[in-house]
Amino acid sequence: MSCGEPHETDCSEVLDHLYEFLDREMPDSDCTKFEVHFEECSPCLEKYGLEQAVKKLVKRCCGHDDVPSDLRAKVMGRIDLIRSGEIVADTELPGIVHE
Repeated sequence: MSCGEPHETDCSEVLDHLYEFLDREMPDSDCTKFEVHFEECSPCLEKYGLEQAVKKLVKRCCGHDDVPSDLRAKVMGRIDLIRSGEIVADTELPGIVHE
């Protein structure tokens, strides 16, 4: 997605790191760059708003359930492997049934 206009921070960079922005898992300087981008780019602002709404809905509907410790460990292990580059995000996690 891109609005077709040039920006200091490219739309693809913003969308690739949108969840890091939503979760405040990036440096403040990067958050500021993203905020400036959202002021300039309505398609990215719309995508941000949609993802923010989904995140709030999931938290409201599922945020009170306890997660089994083995599932949490598997998910966190998968995240670590993806971040380290050892596996790609779309590979299956052993031991989890996919429907």
